[in-house]
Amino acid sequence: MVSTETATTETSAADPTRTAFALAGLLLAAGATHFAAPRPYDSIVPHALPGRARWWTYASGIAELAVGTAVAIPATRRTGAACAAGLFAAVLPANVQMAVDWRDRPLPLRAAAYGRLPLQIPLILWAAKVRRSASR
Repeated sequence: MVSTETATTETSAADPTRTAFALAGLLLAAGATHFAAPRPYDSIVPHALPGRARWWTYASGIAELAVGTAVAIPATRRTGAACAAGLFAAVLPANVQMAVDWRDRPLPLRAAAYGRLPLQIPLILWAAKVRRSASR
């Protein structure tokens, strides 16, 4: 029989790894969708950025794939999680662009666009938590 103390310690030790893998999975899935279905991303690229929207869509997809991979690997997890926090902050202008562009859409779509704005905060905090729990 396993004591409660041992089971709790084992679960606690595994939680940072699960949290890191969940974050990596989110980033990798999001990065893949930039290539599988780029049009929705193209539409939210801020108009002030130079060049074609598709270039920015692919570049951000590559960034998410690279950062997700770094978070998944224990040796690069700490740096990868710091980059994830920065990436989540960097995509905020795209979410603002979406909210501006969708201000005349039906209420459910507007609500989704506006709801994305504060979502960046928990994502940044999640990445910071993974960074803190990663070994040096």
